[in-house]
Amino acid sequence: MSEYVQVSTATPTEDQAVALAGSAVKARLAAGAQVIGPVTSVFWHLGEYGTGQEYKVLLSTTAERYPELEAHLLAEHPWDNPELTAVAITAGSAGALEWIRGSVSPQQD
Repeated sequence: MSEYVQVSTATPTEDQAVALAGSAVKARLAAGAQVIGPVTSVFWHLGEYGTGQEYKVLLSTTAERYPELEAHLLAEHPWDNPELTAVAITAGSAGALEWIRGSVSPQQD
């Protein structure tokens, strides 16, 4: 896994997305987050085809902090079994990567 990851999930409402993003950033598990939406999702769930509107949440963190971020998101998420994925950040400006690392450093207050 890359040293840095972008984590993705979604929530049913904008307020829930902002609250979830804010709690992760305040806990210093993510350097920052973007809430995008509404987006239309097309999916299979519990054996049924469906569509719906959601708010996408994208968070930036380090691979080292990902397990804690995952646990936090799962505990705070409004859904029982949310889709939660992480993709490697394979390149980025030195300043952006330094900002991610510094922002999620456990010794920050």
